[in-house]
Amino acid sequence: MKTLFASLLIAFVFVIRAASAQQSGQDVAWVQIEAHPSLNVARDRAAVYAGQLADVNGFSLGGSWYGIMLGPYTRDDAQRVLQVYRRQGQIPRDSFLASSSALGQQFWPVGADVLSRGAGAAPTDAAPEQPAQAATTPPPAPEPADETPAEARRSERLLTAQERRDLQVALKAAGFYQAAIDGAYGPGTRRSMADWQASNGFETTGILTTRQRQLLMDQYNAPLISVGMTQVDDAQAGISMQMPVSEVRFARYEPPFAHYDSTGDLGARLLLISQPGTQATLFGLYDIMQTLEIVPLNGPRERGKDRFTLEGRGNGIVSYTEARLDNGEIKGFTLVWPEGDEDRRARVLAEMQASFTRLDAVLDPAAGADAEQNIDLVSGLQVRKPRLSRSGFYIDPRGAVLTTADAVRGCTRITLDHDYTATVVAQDDGLGVAVLRPDQVLAPMAVARLRPDNPRLQAEIAVAGYSYGGVLGAPTLTFGKLADLKGLRGETELARLDLAPLEGDAGGPVLDMSGSVLGMLLSPPATDQRLPNGVSFAADAQALQNVLELADMRAGQSNGSAALPPDDLTRSATGMTVLVSCWD
Repeated sequence: MKTLFASLLIAFVFVIRAASAQQSGQDVAWVQIEAHPSLNVARDRAAVYAGQLADVNGFSLGGSWYGIMLGPYTRDDAQRVLQVYRRQGQIPRDSFLASSSALGQQFWPVGADVLSRGAGAAPTDAAPEQPAQAATTPPPAPEPADETPAEARRSERLLTAQERRDLQVALKAAGFYQAAIDGAYGPGTRRSMADWQASNGFETTGILTTRQRQLLMDQYNAPLISVGMTQVDDAQAGISMQMPVSEVRFARYEPPFAHYDSTGDLGARLLLISQPGTQATLFGLYDIMQTLEIVPLNGPRERGKDRFTLEGRGNGIVSYTEARLDNGEIKGFTLVWPEGDEDRRARVLAEMQASFTRLDAVLDPAAGADAEQNIDLVSGLQVRKPRLSRSGFYIDPRGAVLTTADAVRGCTRITLDHDYTATVVAQDDGLGVAVLRPDQVLAPMAVARLRPDNPRLQAEIAVAGYSYGGVLGAPTLTFGKLADLKGLRGETELARLDLAPLEGDAGGPVLDMSGSVLGMLLSPPATDQRLPNGVSFAADAQALQNVLELADMRAGQSNGSAALPPDDLTRSATGMTVLVSCWD
């Protein structure tokens, strides 16, 4: 009898749905019954539900999560479906209403596109054989409460002040409460409780029962439950805190870090920071952390006398680090989370910050002395590398630089010698030359002086450049000869060189034996042709002056023509040459 009554109620819902869905202002709503971080698991669960219920659909929810939905319905219909199916035990107790705006790409049924169709027709298993009889059936009554209002008030009085505030926070997060979080249950809080009860198919008393309070908090804490937030004590690192144990697991100690590597589909990572030290140690850690791949370039940074925070966004991740110096011990953590899952990341991070507790231990800095050494790793973490590095050279005493346009195209950040950021102020893509101005005034050891006249053909020349992308830490000189004063097609702004540079030398100065700059080495031409070995090209001095004028600059000219001793030539060339790096 109970099943027949429920079926009639569902039938009534769908008989009136077709007409009501066409009315203007009707919202399309869904009943979300499950969510999983694994697409395969979500597909399997959707298939199980589809064997029992109609209107089962699956959608991506963002952040590598996949939801199983019933719908689409009008909002009134969805509330009735939620109530009836939940009462029958066909869907979980924590099922709730969701809007289409929360749904991404559909994965179940395969190839379906339900989002574009609005509220659908009645499912065949719920459609009545006698619509007229079904239409006379009244809508379902709200689900009765598990406690009377008097009993609910008595249980409510046993709540702590924090528990009362937590309920207000949960109501606010669900969109039912907008006032202050004060733990005082006035008319506004009671109205929000009644609205929540109505949305979840309960009798609207405005007083939450014990079970309803638990359901509300479970809904609010679903992001934390989904990743298994649990208090973990790391006795060796001397840190206790809430961790997403369904997504990360302890892997190893490499001081000053305890590594908790990813074990779930999210790709989250966690580091505990633990080391003895002073303020200088703290500041050094602050600088080192910003060289790591797990701390992207974009994001706020803040450093105080005894603490720092770092946030980085980019390359598919969001990274947050905090550390504090207290009684000669530096402790903190780094949370790495995928982009696109911001709401859950914020909840997880807030729980970690609130639960962070210092214990009586600290990692021994000498414990990692026997770890495998790698110049690209810091305590097992990959050092961030530039997308590419090329050469450049200073053209004024304040640190302006000429370089190849290829070196600065599409960069998130441009640096000089890895330490100083710079900005493109002029560029000639046709010639392949760019002018950079450092964001802070620099004092180069040497400044280029452009040669005002043309040298003789076959004259000895040298190119200064970071042939190996900065691996050696200083520029090298590559020697050759001036082969022609024009390009292969007669371009007068180019010079052809009999020289065999490496890729990193592009952008470096081309010098004669007096140290005067004849031009700038260009990147190899982007064509399908393969030129003979030893054929390179340079933008000549006059062409460089023309590009500098676009930035209201002008390089100095050389006066002397006497050849320099080899050591003096090397000193002058390396003093004016700078490593230019492009970072993502």
